[in-house]
Amino acid sequence: MNRPNKAAKDPAARDLETWRALWPSQTPEQSVPLLKALHILTREGTLNADSRRKLTQVLHLTQMLRPALADLMKDDASPGLADVGAGKSYLGFILYDLIFGPAGRGSVVGIETREQLVKSSRELAAASGFDRMSFIAAPVAEATLPGGKADMVTALHACDTATDDAIRFALRHDAKVIALVPCCQAEVARLLEGQQGPLRQLWRHPIQRREFGAHVTNVIRGLVLEAHGYKVRVTEFTGLEHTMKNELILAERHQRGNAQARGELNRLIDQLGVKPALLDVVPA
Repeated sequence: MNRPNKAAKDPAARDLETWRALWPSQTPEQSVPLLKALHILTREGTLNADSRRKLTQVLHLTQMLRPALADLMKDDASPGLADVGAGKSYLGFILYDLIFGPAGRGSVVGIETREQLVKSSRELAAASGFDRMSFIAAPVAEATLPGGKADMVTALHACDTATDDAIRFALRHDAKVIALVPCCQAEVARLLEGQQGPLRQLWRHPIQRREFGAHVTNVIRGLVLEAHGYKVRVTEFTGLEHTMKNELILAERHQRGNAQARGELNRLIDQLGVKPALLDVVPA
């Protein structure tokens, strides 16, 4: 008679091993109180399906940002990261826990409009001893950092034009690195409705207009950043089983401007016949 496999019958133990395997730290147990407070781990220290997806996304993004953060820390004794549209600040807390905390230097600022989320994030940062982590309660378009600079700006799943607000914020604060994972995009699709032109068949049907508009939006964002002198890489940041909003725009400052990218952007806009609001930041 075969004995039952206790581990196979114990989902809690299985989930505990799952998140430990995901967690890129030699001492993952130190992060348990933080992950419980963020409701990524349950009270029993396990993962549910939703929290597993969230954790996988944030950890993948953290690992993709590690090289850029390492470069920033080589060049600056105290680099600053601003996470805009932070929500519950999953990304900011995990970046601090895994990178800024162990490094013993650098700071993380979360920017969020909802006062209650900012209040709870401040309380969690204090309880966790994250003394170089702070929060600003303000719309991204109005938020200003002390000193007017941010070395890295991140925005995870900022919806529609909120990603554009993140780009404006990054440019206003002269960010060296910008990491964006856009969510839904509707502005360009609205502008394309009824628009004529040589490419109109690409957006004639509503479902195709929505998908095409989302794609074009991110193409324009990449060209805008290139026009400002950033070297832009666009890639997926995790598997589609974890999120359908899976496009990462990673931009690193390379020069102060790029006339060729500006020309490519102008040609694209001429062909489309629409001008999204983000074009207000394109250098002359």
